[in-house]
Parts: sequence; structure tokens; C-alpha cells
Amino acid sequence: MAATENDDSPVYLKLRAIVAAAILRGEYRAGDQLPSVRAFAAEQGANPLTVAKAYQTFQDDGYVEVRRGVGMFVLAGAAERLRLAERDRFLAGTWPRVRAQIALLGLDLRDLLEHA
Repeated sequence: MAATENDDSPVYLKLRAIVAAAILRGEYRAGDQLPSVRAFAAEQGANPLTVAKAYQTFQDDGYVEVRRGVGMFVLAGAAERLRLAERDRFLAGTWPRVRAQIALLGLDLRDLLEHA
């Protein structure tokens, strides 16, 4: 899942993107506990079941482990593996759409660099 999901993405993917970005920025490092489902749901104004679904994707992908009765913790190497997965998703999914939009608008590298 992309670290920056677009506006038409399901809510659980948007929530996942928020947590993924935090992991990639180093806000949650190996061994750190993610916020509880309830706390993150309250912070984001989301349904706890939707947050649980987002969190489940991290467990399914092997980025976190659940310690029963304690919470979810970021696994060693998760940030590196997540970065590679997000890069692949960007290059396969997002970049072709961005590149097409650039071509449609007639932008060139100079235009893009001037506004970077």
C-alpha cells in the first residue's frame, strides 16, 4: 500500500498510508509499539474496525507483530522492506499515471525542477 494514498482510496488504505509514512520517517522504529487501535481511531476520527483492518495489513505483510494483550510492535527490518515495497508500488502504479499527466500537460524536466 502506498504511503500516500489518493483521495478515492478506501479509508483503511488511507489510514495504512499514514502509519506507513510514519514508519518510513522513523517515527516508529523496530521494537516500537504502534498506537492502540482505539487511540489511533480517535486521533484520526475513524472507526476502530477500519483501523484494525489497516493494522491487519501490516501484520499480514510481516511488518509488525502482535503481542497478545499488549499491542502491535514494529519488527526489525520493517522500514527497509516497507520502503522497497512502497517504491515498487509507486513505480508500477503511481508513476505511470504521473508520467502520463506530465505528457498530457506538455511539461518537461526543466518545468518540474523549477517547481520542486
